[in-house]
Amino acid sequence: MEKKTVTIHVADTHSGAPAATPAAMMVQVASQYESKIYVECGNVHVNAKSIMGMMALDFAAGSTVEITADGSDEATAIKGLEDFLTGAN
Repeated sequence: MEKKTVTIHVADTHSGAPAATPAAMMVQVASQYESKIYVECGNVHVNAKSIMGMMALDFAAGSTVEITADGSDEATAIKGLEDFLTGAN
């Protein structure tokens, strides 16, 4: 298995939504993949499949996050999360 990391910029695709909504949506996206997926924003490093962890992140439009995936579908997982966070999907 390989471990891949990508840095992305969070798009303002969820403005006006309650704080838990983007976190819950991101958990849903991450949960589609077999790989272990982690997101880091600032000094906070959390499991992307954990709603409590994702709600602990302080990310907003213009934030930079780092996504790390490790598993059989790691490249696809990172691409899926990148698309979600940049509004590409």
